[in-house]
Amino acid sequence: MSCKAASWVEGLTAEVTVCDAAAILIEMNAFAGLLFKDAGGGSLLGSDALACHPEPSRIKFAGMLAVQNSNVYLNTEKGEKRFFFQSPWYPGGQFAGFVEFSF
Repeated sequence: MSCKAASWVEGLTAEVTVCDAAAILIEMNAFAGLLFKDAGGGSLLGSDALACHPEPSRIKFAGMLAVQNSNVYLNTEKGEKRFFFQSPWYPGGQFAGFVEFSF
């Protein structure tokens, strides 16, 4: 499965990934595909986002799914500092999953 995302997301200079309420990855822009290329990039679409996270991140993300709260953090890996914003999304007022922006 290749990366797919809404057209406005492809124009952002940030990585955008989206999962549904069951934590299944449903969208990923090209920048996210590059960020996660070592883990499979666009082929991650359709997979369980919880399985993509090591402990203790998996426990934190499972809790976020349960209570639908946002999360913001900085991470330094391979000498690069990255900002992450994870937020629930509610089309039509119904919880639909999470969107993650990183840059």
